[in-house]
Amino acid sequence: MPFVLLVVALLGGGLISLLLLNSALNEGSFQLTKLKRETTALTDEEQALQRDVDGYSAPDALQRRAHELGLVPGGSPVFIGPDGKVAGSAAAASEPPPPSAPPSPAPSAASSAAASTAPSAAAGAQAPAQAPPSAPAPAPSSAPSQTPGR
Repeated sequence: MPFVLLVVALLGGGLISLLLLNSALNEGSFQLTKLKRETTALTDEEQALQRDVDGYSAPDALQRRAHELGLVPGGSPVFIGPDGKVAGSAAAASEPPPPSAPPSPAPSAASSAAASTAPSAAAGAQAPAQAPPSAPAPAPSSAPSQTPGR
């Protein structure tokens, strides 16, 4: 009888320890899944931020932002040598001339006749077509991913 109780106690202890080990492994698996999800979300956020940085650092975006801030392109550079000698001549930067607008096509006789009979309709149709010249163009967002392995 004591031998049977010893075997039953060993089997019961083994089953309980196996159950506790299995529970610990499952808990670790859940934590691993949670951390993988978090890593994926952070990687996506990093890629979005890198895409924003790439868009803001593009030459056309930098030029547009500098123009909005009132900056103008500089003239020829001046260099100071190690001996203190100045190479070049300094000049103040000036505002470049605005880009010329493309010439508009001459109105035909039919459109001028229609415009004279309905001036308010023609003015209403032309107003939405004009866009403010200072409206910034959207930055391109189709930059390739810089993260290896993705």
